[in-house]
Amino acid sequence: MRPRNKEKEELVKEKTIEMLVTNGFESFSANKLAKECGISMATLYIYYKDKDDLIVQIASEEVSKMRQAVIQGFDPESRFETGLRVQWKNRYEYLIANPVLSLFFDLLRSSSYQDKIYNGFRDDFDNQSDLFIKNATERGEIISLPVEVYWSVAFSPLHALIRAHYEGQRSGGKPFILSEEIIWQTFELILKALKAK
Repeated sequence: MRPRNKEKEELVKEKTIEMLVTNGFESFSANKLAKECGISMATLYIYYKDKDDLIVQIASEEVSKMRQAVIQGFDPESRFETGLRVQWKNRYEYLIANPVLSLFFDLLRSSSYQDKIYNGFRDDFDNQSDLFIKNATERGEIISLPVEVYWSVAFSPLHALIRAHYEGQRSGGKPFILSEEIIWQTFELILKALKAK
């Protein structure tokens, strides 16, 4: 068996993400990927057993990297506003710095690969997030909500703003550029929505 070449492996990951974001899952193939990377199919199969394995491995690795970036400097014992602010800042900075990855994550969420990537997937991010929500609820800082509702309220607005920023326009076609002011104005509204009365 031939040894793995790190440069080729990184090129395969980069081109996979780029091709999926540009053309979607339907038109993606291992043959097209190998051609785009200037490698043989045999080389591609050193790294992955098939197209599905390639997508799942690359997506899982990128999701894990993003989740680790989101909890940098995050303390699950912190007050709710402080901890949520760290998570928003980290998400915003990571996704703005990695626009193609942000689009890739959006694509994965609406695909059949979502279950393969997230099913049974637990890491520090999950453990710290669960503890953070539990602590904030027990301290009476936030209302008790099903976790899906919490995530929708806490983070969906941020992701919608980032998506609008990438598209460069808001509803009606007016130009839109995301600013720190808009980010933190939205954050304050989220705090009001989640805080216990």
